[in-house]
Amino acid sequence: MKTKIIIAGPRGKMGSEAVWMVHNEASFELAACIDRINDGKTLKDIESLPALNVPIFEDPEQCFQEIDADVLIDLTVPEVGFEHTKLALLYDIRPVVGTSGFSKEQIDALEDLSITHGTGCIIAPNFAVGAVLMMAFAKKAAKYLPDVEIVEQHHDQKLDAPSGTAVKTANMIAETRKSKQQGHPDEKETLEGARGASTDGIHIHSVRLPGLIAHQEVLFGGPGQTLTIRHDSYNRASFMEGVKLSVTKVMELNELVYGLENILE
Repeated sequence: MKTKIIIAGPRGKMGSEAVWMVHNEASFELAACIDRINDGKTLKDIESLPALNVPIFEDPEQCFQEIDADVLIDLTVPEVGFEHTKLALLYDIRPVVGTSGFSKEQIDALEDLSITHGTGCIIAPNFAVGAVLMMAFAKKAAKYLPDVEIVEQHHDQKLDAPSGTAVKTANMIAETRKSKQQGHPDEKETLEGARGASTDGIHIHSVRLPGLIAHQEVLFGGPGQTLTIRHDSYNRASFMEGVKLSVTKVMELNELVYGLENILE
């Protein structure tokens, strides 16, 4: 039996990549799309997307009421993605969410809703398997090299800074690294923001430039040595294996999982 999928944001760069992935995967079926400007049309009416007779809804609740679906793939923006995810859980549709920028309070609220309804949900700041490995390696390294900074680089249309991947990396590092303030105790920024954001003493620097996709390096320093762990996504196809895996895994879950690393074997 095929997994029936709704995709929110089919015209976006990530959303359109997901549309093609679902279309080309034999075990998946694209049931509907949610899009804010093409209500009542079908996917074949949108240039550059598969010529499929798949309905498009502007109202997500109408979509969830009328379409029999198993999974929602949401690759939109934080504000919209949160509402879509919450609504999908209320209709017992399993969300797979790649939208970064959710607050801890939002994730906690979605986790409670997921448990209450017994409906699986996966939220992943990054669907690239290499990025997940980068975060896991950084967590391990931080136990031995606790002086660390994160530099994340993304395209100039990204709305949130720092990225969800950078925040997730810092949180994972904090699990093995004792909290400490880095740099000289009398350090002073002569230009505000020069040292980037700081969480648990870890500095995070965000770069936004055209030509970039998604890149991050975690830099560790110790006496007489440095260690750099870096991951680069050169196109959005790099995220689709993680999305595909998440769609398969979310069908086995009855609660929320945050982070792709938690479903990798």
